[in-house]
Amino acid sequence: MLQMLWRAGGVTILEAQKALGLPIGYTTVQTRLNRLVKKGVATRTADRPAKYSAAISAADVGQGDLDLLVERVSQGRVAPLVAHLLQRHALSTDEIRELKALVAEAERKSQRQGKERSKP
Repeated sequence: MLQMLWRAGGVTILEAQKALGLPIGYTTVQTRLNRLVKKGVATRTADRPAKYSAAISAADVGQGDLDLLVERVSQGRVAPLVAHLLQRHALSTDEIRELKALVAEAERKSQRQGKERSKP
């Protein structure tokens, strides 16, 4: 449902029903959209007909999912998860370059934090 809202933007219930492209009833779409509003991940306008929009971005959801994955799969440690991904997936030269840049930035950040902790 959120993916449809990210794609379609502000939509009425009928527009959402059509955008989903599934054999799903109008009231089912309405119920699901209203639940997303109650959870704070979607918004509803006061207009008639009301328009629904995503209140969070795909990046926000993705970051939360990844944080949960790291916590559950590798007890908060990043290295085992990265090692698994590197063993299972072929990387392009650009991806390797990007990963090296991320590691270099993490090293700089770690060094800065270490210096800040060691100050009296």
